[in-house]
Amino acid sequence: MASASPEPTEQHRVGQTDARKTDARKTELGQSHLGQGGQGVAASLAAVRARIAAAAAEAGRPAESVTLVAVSKTHPDAAIREALAAGQRVFGENRVQEAEAKWPALKADHPDAVLHLIGPLQRNKVRRAVRLFDVIETVDRAEIAAAIAQAAREAGRAPGIFIQVNTGLEPQKAGVPPRQADALIRHCREDLALPVRGLMCIPPLDDEPSLHFALLRKLALRNGLAELSMGMTADFDIAIRFGATLVRVGTAIFGERPPADGPVGDGPAGDAEDGAEDGTGGAH
Repeated sequence: MASASPEPTEQHRVGQTDARKTDARKTELGQSHLGQGGQGVAASLAAVRARIAAAAAEAGRPAESVTLVAVSKTHPDAAIREALAAGQRVFGENRVQEAEAKWPALKADHPDAVLHLIGPLQRNKVRRAVRLFDVIETVDRAEIAAAIAQAAREAGRAPGIFIQVNTGLEPQKAGVPPRQADALIRHCREDLALPVRGLMCIPPLDDEPSLHFALLRKLALRNGLAELSMGMTADFDIAIRFGATLVRVGTAIFGERPPADGPVGDGPAGDAEDGAEDGTGGAH
């Protein structure tokens, strides 16, 4: 498995410390069944928000600079409603079909809820995704970008777009290779007039995540993009230090996911939060 190699200075500065933190978080995931220590959704949300605030303070950033995307895929409406009652408004779903079954009613009751697609997207589901999702985080090729642009024109609404970058060059994951990211970003912006807001990545499970976060930050800066969706339950503290503006957290809020029927995503192997638990390695 080939992994990207960002600037060595980043590795020397944070590598060993972040590796220990990542290992500790993986252990925590294995022991957690409902958020932190079996507590309810509201208490788990509060604990995650406290972690975000602490990581942001350590990085010299306000907590408000980081948006928590609560990953609600495979979790029932009741759990999502608990999160909504606790004030959470930004959620992530992995599958178009599952989101269609849950979110129209939830959005009717909470019209200020914001829904992100964080799983792979097949072309035949693009129109449905554009109608339902407010943000699509997994654009990784020109074909899907063009389909989204067409569907957005037809629907009269354009979801925010993140370009997914395969920073580890993992063959089982979707995501544009880092060397091709600039061209895809330019195509989406200039040729398709898509509202590209930022970049997303999922580091390889066994790699030091700070290397991949540093690479994504470098690509974003080079392209004048302000938003970075990176960091999950096991490593979002590290991601915040590297400039994450969105972190995708599921297990620490909702607990272990119930088994899903069929593949995790709507396309090639995919999971944008806590992939290790699915055996997908976080792949999209």
